[in-house]
Amino acid sequence: MNWNTWIRQIHRWLSIAFTVTVIANFVAMGLGEPPAWVVYAPLLPLFLLLFTGLYMFALPYVAKWHGGRAAGVVK
Repeated sequence: MNWNTWIRQIHRWLSIAFTVTVIANFVAMGLGEPPAWVVYAPLLPLFLLLFTGLYMFALPYVAKWHGGRAAGVVK
């Protein structure tokens, strides 16, 4: 697999992890006052999603700027 494929796969798995942590957060809040680590658990996957998402967002623009086609960019 090339670099872009790895980033996309990591982004997909991070989105699953983020969704699970948010659901766990709501469940914990429904049971009472959740511990701090449960409240802040979604932040790590969220920030990693930000970076992988920005990378994928910029790929087509960087390819156009270089005048070629970046590996893994589908038109």
